[in-house]
Amino acid sequence: MAHDSAHDSTASAATSEAAGARAPAAAPAAARPARITVPWVRSRKVADGADPLVMVTAYDAPGARIADDAGVDMILVGDSLAMVVLGYDDTLSVTVEDMAHHTAAVARARPSALVVGDLPWMSYHVSVEETVRNAAQLIRAGAQCVKLEGGSKRLTMIEALIDAEIPVMGHLGLTPQSMHAMGGFRVQAKESEAALALVADAKALAHAGCFAIVLEGVPDEVARMVTDAVDVPTIGIGAGPRCDGQVLVYHDLLGLEDRTPAKFVRRYADLKQASVAAVGEFVADVRGGAFPDHSESYHLDSAQAEALSLYGAAVD
Repeated sequence: MAHDSAHDSTASAATSEAAGARAPAAAPAAARPARITVPWVRSRKVADGADPLVMVTAYDAPGARIADDAGVDMILVGDSLAMVVLGYDDTLSVTVEDMAHHTAAVARARPSALVVGDLPWMSYHVSVEETVRNAAQLIRAGAQCVKLEGGSKRLTMIEALIDAEIPVMGHLGLTPQSMHAMGGFRVQAKESEAALALVADAKALAHAGCFAIVLEGVPDEVARMVTDAVDVPTIGIGAGPRCDGQVLVYHDLLGLEDRTPAKFVRRYADLKQASVAAVGEFVADVRGGAFPDHSESYHLDSAQAEALSLYGAAVD
């Protein structure tokens, strides 16, 4: 049946061409700029013909270079730093100072990708003044925008940041900083009332000026509703394929983590095992006397070696 359909389509196209008909041309996608900007990301709705956006987390200069060389559009210096780099059990222990330190390391790599700084827990919850001050610390460290979690309750903070010329990316659905209130890392918006509330929150964030919205841990159908309802890109993580882009944690997609990955994680490499094997070979070579060898050592020239030998030095 598939073959017949393809054949019919080909025949139909040939008939139209013979009759002088021309299929409407797809709108050309905007060329990817040499350096990604917030306005460029904001314009990338798949429904308007744009390619899906790609975002990956990174926490240091080498990770930023790898992500940028691979061609990602955005690098998120995520508060997942707490778990995958600093060894905490959740994201709640990471501080603004931690985030600024790692944002600066990413920025020093000078990636062409947009650098997104994640505002950690309690950095945007107390007052407008504190929120703007904390966001400014990430911008000074090298971020080009900030991300924060939550819906309509965050509008005052979002509007203040935008008034301060700090672009904001929203984050809805499973918001890890709310893990205690949510009862753990659970899929959100599974009931119709919660799904409609999520759509309303997304509309509110977009209206307030968020240039993109991360959707985490929500059903595919709900993510599609949100994506269709807002005119800014949605970036999915555990939200199905119908968002305007996708994001994964660097350590998850490269297989650097021991923890059982979430359902939505696809591992593209097993660098943990490859790294263990490589270091294990180094351990064996050192203990067996195979490292370093002659070519990996520095040597005196023959005249200097002979001079030292006159003083009784043992020179091979």
